[in-house]
Amino acid sequence: MLLQYETSLMAKTSGRAGKGVVAEKEALNQALLFWVSTSLRDLPWRATRDPWAVLVSEVMLQQTQVNRVEPKYLEFVERWRTPQALASSRFSDLLKFWQGLGYPRRARNLYDAATQIVKFHDGKVPRVLEELLLLPGVGPYTARAVMVFAFEARVGVLDTNVGRLLARWSGRSLQAKEAQQIADELVDAGRPWLWNQGLFDLAALRCTKQNPQCVGCPVEEWCSWHGAGPDPSLGSAGVTTKQGRFQGSDRQARGRLLKALTAGPVPISEAAMAMGVVNDQARVSRLIADLQAESLLTVQREVLLLGDLLQ
Repeated sequence: MLLQYETSLMAKTSGRAGKGVVAEKEALNQALLFWVSTSLRDLPWRATRDPWAVLVSEVMLQQTQVNRVEPKYLEFVERWRTPQALASSRFSDLLKFWQGLGYPRRARNLYDAATQIVKFHDGKVPRVLEELLLLPGVGPYTARAVMVFAFEARVGVLDTNVGRLLARWSGRSLQAKEAQQIADELVDAGRPWLWNQGLFDLAALRCTKQNPQCVGCPVEEWCSWHGAGPDPSLGSAGVTTKQGRFQGSDRQARGRLLKALTAGPVPISEAAMAMGVVNDQARVSRLIADLQAESLLTVQREVLLLGDLLQ
């Protein structure tokens, strides 16, 4: 009786793992794209193939929720329609705009990327992986996202959510390189844009980290997990990476100071109060030095100013 139960459980959790999802990619893709035809989310950056707008959206979406990005994205592409427009603006203006999105280092990277695009690429976002990876703040995920969502390149876009989904399909933990290879091999040749967007939405809407909706999943037939037994995505392709606690963190203190600086100069003597850091001058000095090194603030005569205001 025990052997029969173990055999049944193995069959339930193994799915198509023996063949691998890649072996049946055509049937899987057909099912996925059929679901996408009625379920794709209406997001503003999906209405454009402009490489600059795509790059902007991808940078904003790094570690920031969709509902916070949407209004900022629309305002950004109206204000800075091209890399030239951003590169010719003051960085401090971008920093003021960035309030509410978090991780202001991304603003620095985007500004520097715009400058580099103007200087070395005639103001046009490159479409080649190697050139994209040379832009400040652009890693493998963002580079491939631009290639697919702006230029319809046939590559897989692997973020942590997609990595979770691929591990569950495969029935085992995947390293990032292997997950990327599977994503690349699975991409629908004729519709790479739609396929990747569909994978994003399947991971966001159904194959979620907690309480995935396995029943009725459009690709359940090809899943090797089905929600039974240990989750193979745990520890796979970085999907379990957690952010540190925000309350009381350096991130919170830095953000508070930058927010204060958007309203005007802050004397160094008042920085601790602005940060919400008391009785720890060493920490205050360290955070100011870090922000200065990242060109997020300027120091002049014992006064702090936002970004490049004195440059």
